[in-house]
Amino acid sequence: MLYGSIEAGGTKFVCAVGDENFNVIDQTQFPTTTPDETLARTVKYFKKFDHIDAFGIASFGPIDVDKNSDTYGWIIKTPKKGWSNIDFLGKMKESFQVPMFWTTDVNGSAYGEYVSAKRHDENIKSVSYITIGTGIGMGSVINGDFLGVKGTPEFGHIKVRRHRDDLDFKGTCPWHGDCLEGLASGPTFEARNGVKGQDTPIVDPTWDIIAYYVAQAVVDLTVTFRPDKVVLGGGVCTPEFIAKVRAQFTLLFNNYLNVGSLEQYITAPEIDHNGSATFGDFVLAQKAINEAQATSEMGE
Repeated sequence: MLYGSIEAGGTKFVCAVGDENFNVIDQTQFPTTTPDETLARTVKYFKKFDHIDAFGIASFGPIDVDKNSDTYGWIIKTPKKGWSNIDFLGKMKESFQVPMFWTTDVNGSAYGEYVSAKRHDENIKSVSYITIGTGIGMGSVINGDFLGVKGTPEFGHIKVRRHRDDLDFKGTCPWHGDCLEGLASGPTFEARNGVKGQDTPIVDPTWDIIAYYVAQAVVDLTVTFRPDKVVLGGGVCTPEFIAKVRAQFTLLFNNYLNVGSLEQYITAPEIDHNGSATFGDFVLAQKAINEAQATSEMGE
């Protein structure tokens, strides 16, 4: 049994093949250029293998995940130039007639972290994953299912209270200005100060401002979905930054609900080297096989 994983990001695609135990046996990555070029390169990579039994595809978006929609499997209205209204899933099915699970990039990571957490603690029922990088996204898995049916959450566009030292910053979101993504994503460092986040020392006050906004997002998740665990991933989320988020969360939440140990509640990804999405995709590929078999049995 071989599973294919496609982590389709706005900057790069990471493609991998895994075995029946979800171990990576081969992997590659390449820049996200035009849809035709990038998807052709994706197909060419997987065609190297004798067979792929199923795919888990986790894509940047927004995407259409409603199976009853005429545009199911499409990347729809996206700020990524040239990628709006692209039938991603359809193009893959032209080349591979196998089950495919289609979801967002952050959902792939969330599922990987959910399965990993359950391996360590069978009492885990829900995991929320917030990715903070070029943009901000959130995926939540509850008892093995994703939050959202007709569409996936656009959590990066929630409104947050402005930090008192950040009132003059207009935000970078082209639609909402100072939503969470417009105030706390990676590009906001350079937009504020002319210096990229990776080049900004952790003692710079900008990190505290970003942590304040992300902590608000964790508060919102906590009081609405009550997850067992909140994972912070993406390029911004260093251990030092996560510690700042925990400190801000403590001040903002004021022990309103018992979330247990903050070190276990607000965490970095368990899976190293940004492998959460790849692992999650492998598990989702298996899920796609199971769903296809169940559908076939119902039709008999």
